[in-house]
Amino acid sequence: MQTKLFLKLLLISFIAVISSKMSIGQQKANFIEGSWLGTIKTQGIELRVIFNFTKDGDTGFKSTLDSPDQGAKGIPLGKTTLDSNKLKIDAPALAASYVGIMLNDTTINGTWTQGGKSLPLLIVKQKKALVLNRPQEPKSPFPYNVEEVTVPNKQFGFNLGGTLTLPKGEGPFPAVVLITGSGQQNRNEEIFGHKPFWVIADYLTKRGFAVLRCDDRGVGKSKGNLENVTSYDFSTDALASVDFLKGDKRIDSKKIGLIGHSEGGLIAWILAAENKDIAFIISLAGPGVKGEDVLFEQSKLISKLMGTPDKEINSETEVNKIIYKILENENDNAKVQQKITKSVKTYLAKKNEKDIDQKVEAIDKSLSPKAYSWLRFFLKSDPSKYLKKIKCPVLALNGSKDVQVIAKSNLPAIEKSLKKSGNKDVTITEVKDVNHLFQHCATGLPTEYGKIEETFSEEVLNTMGDWLSKRFL
Repeated sequence: MQTKLFLKLLLISFIAVISSKMSIGQQKANFIEGSWLGTIKTQGIELRVIFNFTKDGDTGFKSTLDSPDQGAKGIPLGKTTLDSNKLKIDAPALAASYVGIMLNDTTINGTWTQGGKSLPLLIVKQKKALVLNRPQEPKSPFPYNVEEVTVPNKQFGFNLGGTLTLPKGEGPFPAVVLITGSGQQNRNEEIFGHKPFWVIADYLTKRGFAVLRCDDRGVGKSKGNLENVTSYDFSTDALASVDFLKGDKRIDSKKIGLIGHSEGGLIAWILAAENKDIAFIISLAGPGVKGEDVLFEQSKLISKLMGTPDKEINSETEVNKIIYKILENENDNAKVQQKITKSVKTYLAKKNEKDIDQKVEAIDKSLSPKAYSWLRFFLKSDPSKYLKKIKCPVLALNGSKDVQVIAKSNLPAIEKSLKKSGNKDVTITEVKDVNHLFQHCATGLPTEYGKIEETFSEEVLNTMGDWLSKRFL
């Protein structure tokens, strides 16, 4: 599951859209204009933040914030002022603020306050922009053909924009459709400066496979409405890609399969259960247990690894139970948020919790009404319903340090369900020391994703390539 869809995925969320203006004297403007980098440290977690100040007319300034370790860039901040040597940034929509004292022209020492917690934050002016190192990102010239394509989803009446990579030669080639995880992502499944789907496409095309990857609906060159859509609806986008490939004479129509990452694994299960001509599936961190269980497990494990006290974890779990129950039982989306707000407030009041209004406000902001239908479907989703119908070859890979889709829960469930289908070609592998993005890592926490230079494990690339080559080349 991608980070923005879960209530406790990151301790500090900087995603918001609020207005930003800064009026300061021209003398101080020369000091403050530019980018300032700092690191927030809490409970063993480190998150880099970058404040950007730019001129806006003769007397004003705009301020934005980047969080490179969370893949966030150019986020508008609230009212920002500089009085003498005191810098103050308000962010009411985040229930947050920053106050700092300019020690000199390049250093500001201050405090970031959010959710009732105050954390020291020293920021230093940068001479140049922070550049993330991504050594695996493919670079031209490519030893294969690259084509921009338009894929029609006839069922919903819109087009997807995508990239098709093909080996040199006439074909016909076996082909792969890549399916992204949850959240709006481009065709490269870009996250934290990483482009894992580009890396996968590059590798597999070099090994003789055509690969089609598309922008998610509503992203990039893809059209389509995201309101009230579910994983099942997204499976029609993947089916459109399969049908598109079938219409290309360079593609072997009997050797078209799916590689789904995270929620993309669930989408692959759905599609293959209903379409017997899917040649194979590779599940990358795909779920094998019910969606509700996936979310509960990840929330508890992430909180524990971040050093959250057991009392707080238990409270978070109870709040999530309230939210999930309402979503699962209330089909009228117009009533959902009102019921959640009322029920959570009542629960927190009974527990004599502090800052109830702030906590409820944060929950309300984390739940988009447009995504209620998606979350309801996911909570109720049971992969076994689809897996027991799948007969094609399956390779399921999950990382041992994945804290979003836990390997030890999901892999056995996938294997058990596939055995019920009578499937004779099933390979289940827990990949040692890799996270949800299949990067080698220390803790597996999402806060590491952006700091790791590796985009996708070479070991896993080779595993996929060898498995596919043995069966389809």
